[in-house]
Amino acid sequence: MSDAILTTLLQNQLDHISQQMGWVMQRTARSPIFSESHDFSCFIADADGRLVSVADGIPIHTGGGGFAVKAVLRDFGSIGSIRPGDTFILSDPYEAGGNHLPDWTIINPVFVDGRLIAFTCNRAHQSDIGGGAAGTYNAAATEIFHEGIRLPVLKLVEGGQLREDLWRLLKLNSRCPHLIDGDVRAMIGSTKIGARRIEALTKEFGLETVEKAFSGILDHAERRMRKAISELPDGVYEGMDSSDTDCFEEIDIPVRVRVEIKGNTVLVDFTGSSQQVRGFKNSSLANTVSAVYVALFSYLDTTIPRNAGAFRPVTIVAPEGSVVNARYPAPMTSNTVYPATEIIYAVWKALAKVAADRACAGWGKAAHCISSGKDAEGATYVMYHMHAYPGTGAVQGRDGFPSLGTVITLGGMQIPNVEVFERKYPVRVEQQEMRCDAAGAGEFRGGTGIDYKVTVFDGAEYSFRGEGSGRSSGFGIVGGLSGAKADVVVFDEQGTGMATPRYGVMTLPAVKIAISSSAGGGWGRPIARPPEKVLRDVEDGLVSLDEAREIYSVAINDNHSTEMSIDWEATSRLRDAAQSQKRWSAVDHSEL
Repeated sequence: MSDAILTTLLQNQLDHISQQMGWVMQRTARSPIFSESHDFSCFIADADGRLVSVADGIPIHTGGGGFAVKAVLRDFGSIGSIRPGDTFILSDPYEAGGNHLPDWTIINPVFVDGRLIAFTCNRAHQSDIGGGAAGTYNAAATEIFHEGIRLPVLKLVEGGQLREDLWRLLKLNSRCPHLIDGDVRAMIGSTKIGARRIEALTKEFGLETVEKAFSGILDHAERRMRKAISELPDGVYEGMDSSDTDCFEEIDIPVRVRVEIKGNTVLVDFTGSSQQVRGFKNSSLANTVSAVYVALFSYLDTTIPRNAGAFRPVTIVAPEGSVVNARYPAPMTSNTVYPATEIIYAVWKALAKVAADRACAGWGKAAHCISSGKDAEGATYVMYHMHAYPGTGAVQGRDGFPSLGTVITLGGMQIPNVEVFERKYPVRVEQQEMRCDAAGAGEFRGGTGIDYKVTVFDGAEYSFRGEGSGRSSGFGIVGGLSGAKADVVVFDEQGTGMATPRYGVMTLPAVKIAISSSAGGGWGRPIARPPEKVLRDVEDGLVSLDEAREIYSVAINDNHSTEMSIDWEATSRLRDAAQSQKRWSAVDHSEL
């Protein structure tokens, strides 16, 4: 068997092992955030901590996973204290290569014939880790100590025996110890399954062959990445995206990037970005690295293997003390979404100037809340209102999805089943449907976003995160228009509106919540959209007759007694007029 064939075969085998670890986790975890939403990721590293497979889960989790494995090697490998039967846990972004505190990472060393050959890992966002707000997101945090328990690299299982003292400590620091107990056991189990599969690989192909293949896999990914980069024109390209709040006040928080393509290498330089902020929207270095790879991998050839080899041609400059590499003790819980989203968008906007046909319009930024209260047995529950997730941006050849989570997941998270939530939590979902006239118009329109209404029958604590409610965030690209911003409204049982913060924590009685989620941006000029597609959108209630005429320049006959139809003569006149007036340029896309 040739080296190339063997390398490909083992890469596929490792990716399948990562995915199998994910299947085990999803089927055995206790929290809906895992069993329904897949807010976790499984990955594999070699004995040196280099990622060799990141095939499962959410890319913001995995791109910086090597930081965590190398922290284990630093703290325990240097003293010869990584042994068969051990399992490690960590989360801290300052001390342990974590991205933010709620993402606990289980790392399981894999030994064959007494030799360390790999690590199987599972990074998962816990339901609650203590701190100032149930559900892990304390929008009032001004330092990391307000955000929950900090985990350095800890040996949770030693020689096959669970350390009961640490186990009690972990459960004691969560409002949901029953969930922690089941979920962390599921994480450990998934990594054990992965380890057994890697051991089986070595028996089939031989230990030395597998170890050699690890290096071959990384080298192959590096060659593929360098080839993809070399096909782009050399040059310096700049992009910027920003947030408009630090959780306490309106303030401009720009993330600026300078992308330099030179031969088969890329420099991604964030010099000039905002200084770190007061609130919990500061990024760790591991998280920033993950966000950069989300942006690059989604723009370049999608068949490039996702591993540390593909990272070699990329150099990242993230100034210390900035919002993309904050100094201790800045709070960080929001960073996997914000500023990770701004990092991705800044890079996307820079790369759009390289090859617009590959550009992706902006996904809407999220605006929703987390409810936490007591269930019928008196245990604390945590419910994420994920049914109000935003719409995605369009790309050439495809409209945006109506609702698919935030951009940092690239669709890796799943929107939970409504009926499961109604069974587990004291809620009734009254509405979950696509918005009308919200999607960013374009030749390919953005995702519509969602109109979501829910009744919460009992009093609960709420953590509000309204990033997408300040201004439009799903930017248009290549002449496409921006999607609508989000809106969050809370009513009491009498239907009276209640004042709630954009970011903040408060306790409320039984309420009704209405959320219109952010919509995605459009790709290309609206007048280039085929009239037949505009008609279909009108029939589906996604575009009104007025917007069809005013934005898309499509005239539709509707006499309410027969099927709607296109008035081709009027449409031709409208489009001729729009073409001469260049109406689509009313929105400024010069930065793109």
